[in-house]
Amino acid sequence: MQPQKNNKPLKPVATGMVTEALPNTLFRVALNGKEEEILAYLAGKMRLHRIRVVVGDRVEFEPDPYGGKARIVRRL
Repeated sequence: MQPQKNNKPLKPVATGMVTEALPNTLFRVALNGKEEEILAYLAGKMRLHRIRVVVGDRVEFEPDPYGGKARIVRRL
């Protein structure tokens, strides 16, 4: 977990494995321990620093609280 800064609440983080690369930096990520997949996009910092994510990479992501897409924040 990240240290808390400026009394902001911590965002939930989950891990998974990239199963498919789609256009526009979208990815299908299989959740660890579950059979379901979620659609995820790259965070701005990952685009800025040109961190590449390929099929088979383990990634850390922040799921959307409404059940839509997730944001990939870290490559493990």
